[in-house]
Amino acid sequence: MAGPGEAVHTKQKSILEPTGVKQLPKSTNCLTCTEDGRFLGLGHTLGLSVWCASSFTHVAKWLQPQLEITFIQMTRMAEMTYLLGTIDDMGVSRVFGLHSDVIHLLSVINTMEDINVRSIFVTFDLHESGHYGAASVSCNGAVWLEIYHFPVEAWLREVEIVSAQKKDGNLSGGSDVKWSLVTLLMKISPPTVPTGKASDFLTHCMALDIIQSSSHQKEQSSFSSDAGKTKMTHGKPRSGTQHFLLPCDWSTGDIKARPGLPVAVAEILCSAVSRCTCYIALGLEDALVCIWDRRSGAPLSSILLPEETSALSSIQFVDNWSASAQDCQIVAAKPVGVLVLYKNGAIYTVTAGQGMQSCTMLLTERPKDSRDLPTFTKTVPFLQDVWLVMQRSGKIFLKDVLNRATVCNLSLPTSYQISSPYNPVYALNAKQQVLFIRGDRKTSCNDLFKKRSQSQLFVFQFDQSDIIKPHIVSHLDPPRQQTTLCHGSMEEICNLYLEQRMQSVDERNKALVQTWGKLQETALRMQQTP
Repeated sequence: MAGPGEAVHTKQKSILEPTGVKQLPKSTNCLTCTEDGRFLGLGHTLGLSVWCASSFTHVAKWLQPQLEITFIQMTRMAEMTYLLGTIDDMGVSRVFGLHSDVIHLLSVINTMEDINVRSIFVTFDLHESGHYGAASVSCNGAVWLEIYHFPVEAWLREVEIVSAQKKDGNLSGGSDVKWSLVTLLMKISPPTVPTGKASDFLTHCMALDIIQSSSHQKEQSSFSSDAGKTKMTHGKPRSGTQHFLLPCDWSTGDIKARPGLPVAVAEILCSAVSRCTCYIALGLEDALVCIWDRRSGAPLSSILLPEETSALSSIQFVDNWSASAQDCQIVAAKPVGVLVLYKNGAIYTVTAGQGMQSCTMLLTERPKDSRDLPTFTKTVPFLQDVWLVMQRSGKIFLKDVLNRATVCNLSLPTSYQISSPYNPVYALNAKQQVLFIRGDRKTSCNDLFKKRSQSQLFVFQFDQSDIIKPHIVSHLDPPRQQTTLCHGSMEEICNLYLEQRMQSVDERNKALVQTWGKLQETALRMQQTP
């Protein structure tokens, strides 16, 4: 590790410099961090590596010649065992297990026996518990969704056996082990649409419940999929987006009565799911934003944003939303906030909640200089009302959602630049409040190979900066602890609603008095008008 830097705060500008730097493996294409903050996963040429997220020491690696990992995800299966899901540059997906500082290849999901019938994984997501996986798959022009069940309990027993064999001096232990097989739960093909209408599968929304029985209990989770970005983004084909949803009581609607059937909403340009998975936000055509409450199965808000001439690019929920009642005339429970990014660079917030009128606020106008176009935005879960922005120029900074002010700029050494402003290689460690991001040495175009081989991992430790400390959330609950509102019987949901109504009595009465006063003023002006 290089010596730590420090945050520099001047009257003219606030700059946050890296607190550490580490040489990355050659052609590191992707990073991930476990939710508990313990490990970093790196996908690169020849395979993958796992590092300790605090000391950046090497923990384990899995290498294979002529292989390049382009996507990696990591989640915990047990106290000391982790599951890794990857996709390589040929569209092959693999599942690994990390146990006792050893990486085991548990399964190759889409083995390619016939090169002419090649199923390519476009996306691949792991459920938080490691029990499920979901993938968008493409083959010869056809696209569909696949959902898998992973034999987690069996894999845990098997890695323990292999580990014990190696401790006993049996060096061949694990080399010929037959790991338990992955089960394909379902394959979802494109729905039939009327002639003359768009038939692109990735423009439809799918939602369904997965119920899997085990020897101990019935586990229920939900899965939804929607269209990803535009059909072509910087030369890349359009891909889908999957969201795993925690169990939720559907109190109304007939979706539960028709399990497995696709529900077409409209052409979905972007989507997001709240951290507790109670809410789903959809960005549709014509700048229409819909926020759905999964508890009621009904829209929480449907609002038409300005600048309908520009398509929506991305949408995401703002963690730890603290919008004031003054701004949005809140008359009920804590509101839900989302950030909406247009392709032209404009950024809006939408605030919605039960018993309140949805409102919008312009955060960033369409930039005049094309170099200032935001290419990447990300809410930071451990910072209050702050999101991370990267521009086409490579500039990266933190911005306050409410006052629209830049909190600070993130600065790399002058000889380095962000690897790709359009698709940065980064990972956020919410537990340790750290941003990891890849930087490349600035070189000439003729020295591209050398540039890729000199990539560094830059570390920004947010909780050590006096600039950012005022924005840090003191306590951040994991998603599973925020699901209270999504569970329970109809009676529990009704009691919760009544409790929220009681807590908001004063605010609702105040809003009622203000509204009544405005009506009286308007009526008086109308009477005085000749």
